Amino acid sequence: MLIRQEPDGSYLAIGQASHAWLSGQLARAWGNERFGAVEPWEEVCLGAEQHDVGWAEWDLDPAIDPDTGRPHTFISLPLPEKIALWSAAARKMLSQSSYAALLVSMHGTALYERFPPPEDPGGIVQKFLDEQREFQASLSGGLDPDELRRNQKLVFAWDYISLALCLDWAPTEVEDVPTADGTPITLALSEEAELDPWPFREDRVDLRTEGRRLEDSSLVTLEFTLRPRR
Repeated sequence: MLIRQEPDGSYLAIGQASHAWLSGQLARAWGNERFGAVEPWEEVCLGAEQHDVGWAEWDLDPAIDPDTGRPHTFISLPLPEKIALWSAAARKMLSQSSYAALLVSMHGTALYERFPPPEDPGGIVQKFLDEQREFQASLSGGLDPDELRRNQKLVFAWDYISLALCLDWAPTEVEDVPTADGTPITLALSEEAELDPWPFREDRVDLRTEGRRLEDSSLVTLEFTLRPRR
């Protein structure tokens, strides 16, 4: 769950699956001479769109954060509950695409490798990482490891851009984004939703997703337009 505060002081709840839908839209718009193509196209776009599949059911009946009185977010939810959701996520994708399931698993492990929690009660994070690496090994036979790592980094970048748009993090930077020749680059996202350097095929990208007002559960459509830096 993402919680977005509006200028009028109200709050929007954006489900993890809704935010991931935005990531999928970014994936389908991605690619130009500098940043290269997305391959395999359908599998990677599906993985981006479903990277938070483990949260979908939880978001329908979220636990309440006693400190705020609002639903827990993906940040505030206690670690054991988060690990349980991530542990089940990738296997939910197996009935759709083993490649997408592999990317979901790799995204989960990348999160905890890049942002390890300060404590690991009972070794639950290490157990999660070990189990996911075994799962990944079972699916990655015959696949190009460099391509897999590139696609994992792309999913990570799309995830971050989506979060930045939904939660008003701009200005911010998106680090370690792979380019066509494999050189990592940092993207800058401005408050005006300008992205530099520009990684998309077209000269603007229109995006949308959905949230609900916490006060009355009314549906709200969120729309964003990305443009290259002027």
